[in-house]
Amino acid sequence: MKKALFLDRDGVVNIDHGYVGRVEDFDYVPGIIEFILEGQNRGFLPFVITNQSGIARGYYSLEDFMRLSRWMVEDMRSRGVDIDMDRIFFCPHHPHEACSCRKPEPGMLLEARKKFSIDMSESLMVGDKESDMEAAESAGVGRLYKIESNVTPRWEDIDAIQR
Repeated sequence: MKKALFLDRDGVVNIDHGYVGRVEDFDYVPGIIEFILEGQNRGFLPFVITNQSGIARGYYSLEDFMRLSRWMVEDMRSRGVDIDMDRIFFCPHHPHEACSCRKPEPGMLLEARKKFSIDMSESLMVGDKESDMEAAESAGVGRLYKIESNVTPRWEDIDAIQR
């Protein structure tokens, strides 16, 4: 079984400018690529787990989101990050819709576990919202690391987290 590095997108991978759905609005959080690369060196398989209600709200289309995601994957891969589109899980639903995928529900994480044989107890969730932590805890993720939005996570802090 593999251990996963689950990353929220907006505020963790990219600067949260509010409903980022286009490449021209996407800026990485400084240092996040290096953080992910260190995670890979530690044996983690990176995933992006993201609520994208901007689709349901009509701020951008599913096609816009997919175009941005493909660009992000290609750009990350060019920088050495081992990720592909299969490891981006997203919820396109409005917060008022009933679904099992929108965080704080654990649906996206459980789907990743099933699809990739993830050892959740050895995995790590990095998020900037309480809903990220609730979803990960419900899914059995072993370590939870909540950061401030748009702030680079630090492995030194994660190493101090008790399992």
